[in-house]
Amino acid sequence: MPTEVTAQANVTATADTSAAGTRTSAVPVPPVDETQLSAMQLNERVGFVRGVARQLSVATDELHKNTTYYAWTVRTAARGREAPADLLNELADLGFAWRDIARMVGVSVGAVQKWRRGERTTGDNRRYLAGLLAACDLVVDQYMVSEVASWFEMPLVAEAPITPADLYAAERTDLVFDYASGHADPTSVLNNLDPDWREQYRSDFEVFTASDGQRSLRRRDR
Repeated sequence: MPTEVTAQANVTATADTSAAGTRTSAVPVPPVDETQLSAMQLNERVGFVRGVARQLSVATDELHKNTTYYAWTVRTAARGREAPADLLNELADLGFAWRDIARMVGVSVGAVQKWRRGERTTGDNRRYLAGLLAACDLVVDQYMVSEVASWFEMPLVAEAPITPADLYAAERTDLVFDYASGHADPTSVLNNLDPDWREQYRSDFEVFTASDGQRSLRRRDR
């Protein structure tokens, strides 16, 4: 037999107002049986577990970012022992153009060419060069990315020309590593970088297949 759960007050009063006055009548509260009680308890437990899972997910993401940043700084310090000209030559061997290196490091192409000839650079710029090569090391060794230079120039999505090199130039190495690791999909990375990226890169034209089977452009319907 189902067990009835008795509340502090197991009846409720309803009021019926008429010309003769106010009359109240007692209406019994529907009993809660064991099945309903079990379902309520289960729902509460599921809600609690989901809350804990969300907290763990946030904590795990933060831990991953912190450990990745630490690994990057350690590799940067190690790379910083090398001469700037050697760092540049190794970046060139990986496939980076001088203009790409200059953009990602935040200097002019002329400055990169001077360093390549052995002219002196500042300590900050030396660290920037070491950091770029350390980021390549991390992406290749830890996230198994092949041909890292072309990977840095590959757009995250077809709808926008934003690349990992753009993320790096914007000093968002956290997004570079999140994308390389696969922990964040391209859309979420772009949303993190700029929530309005879709509107910024929206085109008034679209590609379609014409009646002759050839791909062509046409203006989008508004």
